Amino acid sequence: MIPLTLLFFVCIFCTFSASLQVQTTGPRLNNDKTYKYFYTTEVLIDRPRGSVEDSVGYKISSDVDVSLVWRNPANKDDQLIRIEMKNIKVESVTERPQDKNIFTGTNAAKILGDNYIKSIQRPFLVQWSFGKVKSFFSYKDESTVLLNLKRGLASLFQIQLNPGSVTEVDVSGNCKANYQTRQNQVTKVKDIASCKISKAGFSTYNMVIGISNKGTSSTIYILDEDLIKSVLAEENHVLTLNSYNAVAAKIVCKQKLELKSTQAGSKETPGKQIGTVVKAVDAKYVQLPLAADQMKSDCKGCPPLAQHWQATREHFEPQNLSKANAAHSFLSLIQSLRRAKKSEILKLLKSEKEDVLPQLVDAITFAQTAESLEAMLEFLDFTNGSRPLLQERFLYACGLASHPDEQMLKALVAKSKGIIGNHEIRETVVIIIGALIKRLCKNGMCDFPSILEAKKLILEGLGKAEKPADIKTHLLGLKNAILPEGVPLLLKYAESGEGPVSSIAISALQKYDTRFINEEVKKAMNRIYHQNYKIHEKTVRTAAADIILNNNPSYMDVKNLLLSIGDLPLEMNKYMLSVFQDILQFEMPTSKLVRQVLKDMRINNYDRFAKTGSSSAFSGYVTRGLDSSSTYSLDILYSGSGILRRSNMDIFLYYKSTELHAIQVVIEAQGLESLIAATADEGEEELESFAGMSAVLFDVQLRPVTFFQGYSDLMSKMFSATGDPISVVKGLVLLTDHSEIIQLQSGFKANAEFQGGLSIDISGGMDFSLWYRESKTSVNNRGAVVFTGNITIDSGFVNAGMETRFESESSFDFLTTVKFSSYPFLVCMQMDKGAFPLRQYLTKYESLPSGKSYISRKGRVQTVPGSELPLHQENSNMCRQVTAEQDSSPDSWF
Repeated sequence: MIPLTLLFFVCIFCTFSASLQVQTTGPRLNNDKTYKYFYTTEVLIDRPRGSVEDSVGYKISSDVDVSLVWRNPANKDDQLIRIEMKNIKVESVTERPQDKNIFTGTNAAKILGDNYIKSIQRPFLVQWSFGKVKSFFSYKDESTVLLNLKRGLASLFQIQLNPGSVTEVDVSGNCKANYQTRQNQVTKVKDIASCKISKAGFSTYNMVIGISNKGTSSTIYILDEDLIKSVLAEENHVLTLNSYNAVAAKIVCKQKLELKSTQAGSKETPGKQIGTVVKAVDAKYVQLPLAADQMKSDCKGCPPLAQHWQATREHFEPQNLSKANAAHSFLSLIQSLRRAKKSEILKLLKSEKEDVLPQLVDAITFAQTAESLEAMLEFLDFTNGSRPLLQERFLYACGLASHPDEQMLKALVAKSKGIIGNHEIRETVVIIIGALIKRLCKNGMCDFPSILEAKKLILEGLGKAEKPADIKTHLLGLKNAILPEGVPLLLKYAESGEGPVSSIAISALQKYDTRFINEEVKKAMNRIYHQNYKIHEKTVRTAAADIILNNNPSYMDVKNLLLSIGDLPLEMNKYMLSVFQDILQFEMPTSKLVRQVLKDMRINNYDRFAKTGSSSAFSGYVTRGLDSSSTYSLDILYSGSGILRRSNMDIFLYYKSTELHAIQVVIEAQGLESLIAATADEGEEELESFAGMSAVLFDVQLRPVTFFQGYSDLMSKMFSATGDPISVVKGLVLLTDHSEIIQLQSGFKANAEFQGGLSIDISGGMDFSLWYRESKTSVNNRGAVVFTGNITIDSGFVNAGMETRFESESSFDFLTTVKFSSYPFLVCMQMDKGAFPLRQYLTKYESLPSGKSYISRKGRVQTVPGSELPLHQENSNMCRQVTAEQDSSPDSWF
């Protein structure tokens, strides 16, 4: 015991000694000298790989006098030092011809003004204890920007002479820093991501369409015994749009402090307490935090909302929505709306015509301010059932909001409890409440009273619902919310519910993360697929198989699914076969296990893998990069009679380990066998004639659209059909919304604003020709996308910034043609990506209050040719036959 006890005390002593060692030494000043330094700080903005010569920004330089005011009689390393800036200069950060240099012919006095010059040259005091800046003293009446510049200079004196990691406060906030020492050099590396400082801002909920900020900060100190000879600090921030890294910017901030000379200085001020000494120096000094203060940045020269709207209104007219100008104007209008008052917004809403009102509603809702939300709630009357289009656009914008708050959720919950005149809008309210629950839970608000109330509304509403329509609505709300506590309810409806109800419940389970798909869920899905207790529709069974295969299936799970092929309905055999082939060719996570199971020759044989049919499943890459990629998948399932049962098109975006379900369009049909005098599959004999479309847009399930329901509805629509597709979703969407204030270590603040806007029109249709015995289903995606990044550094006396913009207009179509004039049916699937332009613009600028400015503009345009996305070879062969038949036949119905 004695040796262990001694060892214990030795360890404590060593630790105590080490901690004392860090605190027992620090740089010092002499009390009869003034140290003459030269200080420069500069800030540059450019593209990440841009050259210094092409950057914009500015540089401030000055002489700096540092002298000792007081030293603690009880501790010689506890000092009060005086720092004074003199001979201020404001200059260009890059070499430019005189006609492009806005600083030519001016000086700091003209740029800053008399008040700022006097203020910045007023000295400030710093308590410097063991090399740490403990207190900062200056004048309360100084402007925030100048105080922050002084804090940036004072922070250069934050040093530690012993190696190790510490947490310390400087102008950037409370940050972690690591010190390394070598002879007369000290290197400090600051972890910028760890800095805690009060600042406003927000970001997009999903990192796939979000912004990454990679920051570095290092400071090198050169010492001469206990004296700081020079300091060189550099901080870099690279901000990048994750889904498209061409939209990016870099901010570089540099500081340099260099000792030039030493001369005789004033004597030390006597005193025991630092507070008494500070008051003796100047009674107007007050102690202020070393961390930078927030700055209010007003938009200078920004037009009022009404004026801004009139200048861009034509871009919001329906015929212009597929153009990039619409998305770009949408983004700029949101910025204007965020500065507007409720009265201005209401006045604009009440004065506009119906053709542009839906687009205006999109923009106002996506502004996501308290003023804009109140204006929308007052403008839209949910009680009388009028203007359902505007109400739906408002609700969808709420569901897709980039950073929704509690007030938005509370407003929708209140609406759901009140009178809603339109039944479809009532359904949409419940569905969108689910989407808001998920977004707010991701922000750590799941236990807030308002979120708990919204959860109760969906879960208890599902438990009490009796009508199939109400059950489906609450299931869709739960699908959006992805509540863990909702899994038992989903299992109940998946296994015991009727076709459409069961299908929605299983589609909701497909959205859950793997950790929630436990053994109980997998057993239920196996029971559904293998029909242990009840006969289920093919669409339900195949969805259950998808959950099994995508959530860490066991060897027996995969084996039993493969063994079932051959005993399934004709088209389901072919579909399941295609699913496994797709898993193997696309190298999905389950592919290794599937290959292992296929080593068994009782499973891997010709009889099982030679099943015929038209159904298929296929996945492929749209784009593929190191960190980001996008994939598409197309699953199509037919009934035994050859009529479409379900087609499912998905597009996913990926960034590292994060995924975003960008688009899903599902077309479902049932009960159409009577049209061609065919026999329905097992379990589907009594199904009502129905066709409809369901869409997911950026992880939000929208309210499904019905093409027809019932035989009489089908016949009336067939004879009155215009051939025009039915719109599923149309409008403007705010994809990326990132606002950040970056506190630079020099005291400057950089404002970073990144936005992405999408104008989208998804439509679909299903047409039949009994005469030509042909059916066609189509899904048409049209849209334009614009991403902008704005970086500004506005000190109040110099403004510098850069805008980077990317825009494109594109189309993406999926067409399925089925010829059932002979057997086996001919099925041709086509996925066409139209030609689209890629336009990139870069604008850099500098300006002075006097009006002098420098602007540099560059642009690049290229066209990407269209293409047909590849599907399996079997489909290509069939498309050739369909095309040959169409070429040899007279003009068809279509």
